[in-house]
Amino acid sequence: MPKDTSIKSVLIIGSGPIVIGQACEFDYAGSQSARSIREEGIEVILINSNPATIMTDPSMADHIYLKPLTTKSIIEILKAHPQIDAVLPTMGGQTALNLCLEADEKGIWADFGVKLIGVDVNAINITEDREQFKQLLKKIGVPSAPAEICTSYLRGKEIAQEFGFPLVIRPSFTLGGTGAAIVYKKEDFNELLTRGLEASPIHEVLIDKALMGWKEYELELLRDKNDNVVIICSIENMDPMGIHTGDSITVAPAMTLSDTTFQKMRDYAILMMRSIGNFAGGCNVQFAVSPDDKEDIVAIEINPRVSRSSALASKATGYPIAKIASKLALGYNLDELQNQITKSTSALFEPTLDYVIVKIPRWNFDKFEGADRTLGLQMKSVGEVMGIGRSFQEALHKATQSLEIKRNGLGADGKGYTNYEQIIEKLTFASWDRVFVIYDAIAMGIPLSRIHEITKIDMWFLKQYEELYSLEKEISKFNLETLPRELLLEAKQKGFADRQIAHMLGCLESQIHNLRSEKNINRVFKLVDTCAAEFKAMTPFYYSTFEAEIEKANGERYVHNESIVTDKKKIIVLGSGPNRIGQGIEFDYSCVHGVLAAKECGYETIMINCNPETVSTDFDTADKLYFEPVFWEHIYDIIQHEKPEGVIVQLGGQTALKIAEKLAKYGIKIIGTSFDALDLAEDRGRFSELLTDLKIPFPQFGIAETADEASALADVLDFPLLIRPSYVLGGQGMKIVINKQELEEHVINLLKTIPGNKLLLDHYLDGAIEAEADAICDGENVYIIGIMEHIEPCGVHSGDSNATLPPFNLGEFVMQQIKDHTKNIALALRTVGLINIQFAIKDDIVYIIEANPRASRTVPFIAKAYGEPYVNYATKVMLGHNKVTDFTFNPQLKGFAIKQPVFSFSKFHNVNKALGPEMKSTGESILFIDDLKDDQFYELYSRRKMYLSK
Repeated sequence: MPKDTSIKSVLIIGSGPIVIGQACEFDYAGSQSARSIREEGIEVILINSNPATIMTDPSMADHIYLKPLTTKSIIEILKAHPQIDAVLPTMGGQTALNLCLEADEKGIWADFGVKLIGVDVNAINITEDREQFKQLLKKIGVPSAPAEICTSYLRGKEIAQEFGFPLVIRPSFTLGGTGAAIVYKKEDFNELLTRGLEASPIHEVLIDKALMGWKEYELELLRDKNDNVVIICSIENMDPMGIHTGDSITVAPAMTLSDTTFQKMRDYAILMMRSIGNFAGGCNVQFAVSPDDKEDIVAIEINPRVSRSSALASKATGYPIAKIASKLALGYNLDELQNQITKSTSALFEPTLDYVIVKIPRWNFDKFEGADRTLGLQMKSVGEVMGIGRSFQEALHKATQSLEIKRNGLGADGKGYTNYEQIIEKLTFASWDRVFVIYDAIAMGIPLSRIHEITKIDMWFLKQYEELYSLEKEISKFNLETLPRELLLEAKQKGFADRQIAHMLGCLESQIHNLRSEKNINRVFKLVDTCAAEFKAMTPFYYSTFEAEIEKANGERYVHNESIVTDKKKIIVLGSGPNRIGQGIEFDYSCVHGVLAAKECGYETIMINCNPETVSTDFDTADKLYFEPVFWEHIYDIIQHEKPEGVIVQLGGQTALKIAEKLAKYGIKIIGTSFDALDLAEDRGRFSELLTDLKIPFPQFGIAETADEASALADVLDFPLLIRPSYVLGGQGMKIVINKQELEEHVINLLKTIPGNKLLLDHYLDGAIEAEADAICDGENVYIIGIMEHIEPCGVHSGDSNATLPPFNLGEFVMQQIKDHTKNIALALRTVGLINIQFAIKDDIVYIIEANPRASRTVPFIAKAYGEPYVNYATKVMLGHNKVTDFTFNPQLKGFAIKQPVFSFSKFHNVNKALGPEMKSTGESILFIDDLKDDQFYELYSRRKMYLSK
């Protein structure tokens, strides 16, 4: 059945601010969906309150409403656009589904004659209502775990008595496992049941028998109106049941499943999808499988929407699930649509993978002091990375190299655990670094059978680890001169980094790189083509690997490289790696705009990034996508292969900036602001000399490398003091101290966690107002794109502050100082591109806190508030294509825009929620107000000092 021609205008509901459990995957899905629907000539109207995302960019939809996700906003939009025919709620995670249900219950869709597409209300209700879902599984003959619904405390106790412990408590209608818990002993039951009942919006929980240690799998499916169903991807959790899938290391395709069990699982998934209502779109199904030879299957849940895993599955397979699901929602059938990668085959096919992908979550526990760091049913990670390799071992190594936690992969870096008790404890209580601890346990000689007994991780995975450790031991017997070529090739094929091999041989990373070149062991690039090379791929989406040479009949030896280098002028954009607190989706927004601007200037654009959740890693954003770690060795090999004009580092946050020094050292051109200028801004000594020359005031400060030096400095600077390490993002390790004892404790702690770092001690301007400015500079001209005033006082990290655009309380004299300082600093740093400067204002004097000559967290917010494409302009300036004076700036904003931080504290009980110099928010929303008399502004202003912590 072709497209439903009655649909002329569609409302897409977004997922709102980024929180743990609902992150950029839904921004990626919403962006794909909007593009997919507009391709059909259908008008798209979008509601989402998140200013940091590419999804809310004016180019994405015909009308964008940056409004709170409430039924009140929905009614306003439907009144303003009576032409809306349909609403698509499946792209915005649980937030969009819940809002859609609420609007349905209130009769809003019926009142305005709007129909739901992509999902059926019954399907949402059946899958979210645990009791209905249980009954459905029984009816269709799909096994499920013994479970009972509970809506009261008393009923809960009866169920616990009947099932015995351990038990699982799962609240209905929540996301990211909110309120879910495993109860091991009777004493904890009361508290955890109460927490679960409170977390559910309908105060209902499902109590089920814990299938601890069972293996966990997910299938991603698509279904059309004709009941055609395709399984896009099978995903296996390396971690067994008991750890939320969002916190599990996952592998695609499934590795340890027998074919008969996989076929049975497919049949169950298709049966479940076909029985939950008459809808067309994407679906995610989760199963548990017993870890014995019987391989009993139990269905856990089904989500009738694109999920966290569908972004991963899309990137893993090259099959754009959200894009196709949107077409199906419009009435198309799968056999009427094209495979987006080959452009010659149908979308009614199941992708075949001739590679392995490994996803590893990224946590930020250091931001949540006192948080319980053990992993369980409630999701705690803030982002994720994906590695693609020709084997599980290579993909696992690439994923660990992508995490940016100062590890070079598994083992071989001198940073492993060596304490037996500590290793056993970390294996017993699943920790964020368990992926490394398994390797350390094997290195210590703990038998695989013991590791399996503790973790219940399948023996196949543990044997893969053991092979890696055996190879490390073997290589360590040699030195640079004696290492056999075949051993070096095997290490590279299994994903070991040059740095790790250098550690094994006791030499330098560059020497291993040279040795590889001598022995002709070079990285080759392969296409992600959805069909294991059966058909030609039209989309350049690559990963790297190492191959043994092939010998032709004429004796010529070669390796097959699928990445063809063109003779066009090229620009590489470095992405921002995994999301974390302090470096979120804002940098993805900047990277995407950078790529599009470079295309407009006539360059072939190349993107390097490893984050599966983002639009920057979509296969058709850049001309070429390398899905690789933002890790020096990988970047350097791509640069040597592609020979670009230069590399853009200032759009990818601190991740990309950290690479700038190496690029400069190797003589690779950095597009825009030079490395020396970037370093000058980071080096407080050099920067303060610059400010002194410019006669610009800054808080008194000093630099210390030991606790003694810090103590001596404190006598000169006077308390309170703000302490911070160099070269960190999101205020990592920053703290305000008020006496010598606090100073000593914090300094010793910092030097332990970040050894060799220089610590900066600033005199803290107590009670000052904080403001910040973003500007574009071409080396000669400066345009200030926005000045924001923080509602919270100086001392709360800028990312955690409510920032008001334009300022609401700064006099003309202060504003003039801000403008003058911004222009003078931008020019003195020889900035080419973007710069962000933060100020503290006390007694009408404007002091400089810091300057960052790069894209900042606030640029997307200003661009959305003023309706101008600032990153596009800045990129064209970086490329030397335009001067600042070439652009006609025309910002449009009635009243004020406020960037409001959003926190995920609900995931961490017993955590200190006080705000300070270290950033804790996971996302942001935007609030527009007409004037300062607005109640919401008044409320924010009255609470401004409530959370400040020293």
